[in-house]
Amino acid sequence: MEAPAAFRIERDSLGERRVPADAYYGVQTVRAWENFTITRYRPNPLMIRAVGDVKWACTKANVETGALPAEMGAAILQACEEVSQGKWDDQFIVDPVQGGAGTSFHMNANEVIANRALELLGRPKGDYSQIHPNTHVNMAQSTNDVVPTALRLASLRAGEKTVAALKKLAQAFGQKAEEFAHVLKQGRTHLQDAVPILLGQEFEAYRNVVQRDAERLLSRFEDLLAVNLGGTAVGTGLNASPEYIQRAVANLAERTGYPFRSAQSLVDLTQNVDAFLALSSALRDAASNLTKVANDLRLMASGPRNGFGEIHLPPLQPGSSIMPGKVNPVIPEAVNQVAYLICGNDLTITLAAQNGQLELNVMLPVVSVRLLESLEVLANVAEMLADRCVVGITANEARCAEEIDRCVGVATALNPYIGYDQASQVAKESLATGKPVRQIVIERGLLPKEQVDEILRPERMTAPQESRL
Repeated sequence: MEAPAAFRIERDSLGERRVPADAYYGVQTVRAWENFTITRYRPNPLMIRAVGDVKWACTKANVETGALPAEMGAAILQACEEVSQGKWDDQFIVDPVQGGAGTSFHMNANEVIANRALELLGRPKGDYSQIHPNTHVNMAQSTNDVVPTALRLASLRAGEKTVAALKKLAQAFGQKAEEFAHVLKQGRTHLQDAVPILLGQEFEAYRNVVQRDAERLLSRFEDLLAVNLGGTAVGTGLNASPEYIQRAVANLAERTGYPFRSAQSLVDLTQNVDAFLALSSALRDAASNLTKVANDLRLMASGPRNGFGEIHLPPLQPGSSIMPGKVNPVIPEAVNQVAYLICGNDLTITLAAQNGQLELNVMLPVVSVRLLESLEVLANVAEMLADRCVVGITANEARCAEEIDRCVGVATALNPYIGYDQASQVAKESLATGKPVRQIVIERGLLPKEQVDEILRPERMTAPQESRL
């Protein structure tokens, strides 16, 4: 009995190539695999699922318009369904950073779908005379409308998790804001002592900025709902009928639950990737805000004895291979690094957006890789920060009270009552002698003790008040 063949021979316009006999991908995928050994990543599963859904919507439209025979269409639809379910992820082998505007990834999908459809019909893989990756699976389609549409869908799906994670983090900061609402501490500007502030007010600010980031991301999703599906090669719709375009977009909307609509100008969306650039910009903004918050947490927790020591972060793991008992702020440090990664991704996407030419931006593959990475890592790090850090933060109230006793910035509250110059003299004496501001004002007879006590009440120093008692 002969052993089964290890390879099959497939042909394209450039000639022949050997393809593993059991592979669902084909000759064009093999060529791309040979050409692009760059990142050695596999395509993002979100993109694979999205392209399966887009191909399904297009195939269904071709069946509905009578362009594809029903039996062939049913097999292709089933294959698309399986791709969108992730059944054939291991068959997507092309490096996601590639030349050709995503053609290699798209043809990988076309070949997997064609060969699986052939199998469903009882035909051998590679029998493209029956179902062809280009002629049938890619009917009325182009890389230049399929891949951007798939990226829009993948970004929306990834973005749902990102927004949910940011909202979760905002809620965690909000809970801590309530918990710390009574804790008065030293405020700082320029990393120098300033006037007092409530620890709860600081955490409320963190809540607010993260909530804004979530809302900003949501607002960017609207632009992703306009698609150039049916624009084919350059947005003019060559080989795609108006009925097909209408049905393909409607099918995609019905299948995914997102209200996709055909772009006002298919040419515009084929040329330009500004919707992805705007989303990346919002991700960069969120990352920048998170790294500022992470730096604040590291500063307030620094020490614990010879730093600020105003809060305690939950101890998660030993912090040194040599120093016993040392515990590091590993979660905020990871947040910082993810933020830098996202900012770098945004620069990559910005350069890619700038360097499209004429009717097509061929840099979409790297936009896809970096945009989906930013969406996913921001979601992961926001959830990590909430679960592994923020919920376990406690206030070092004794340390905060000690700071306030030595706080020179409280002299600012005296400005409306004794004037700026007198308040400056009090502050200088406090710095020189270590005496509390309250004591110096009373000793100098500048104000009665009862009035000083009222002026320096925490509620008066941490909220707007009338300028005079």
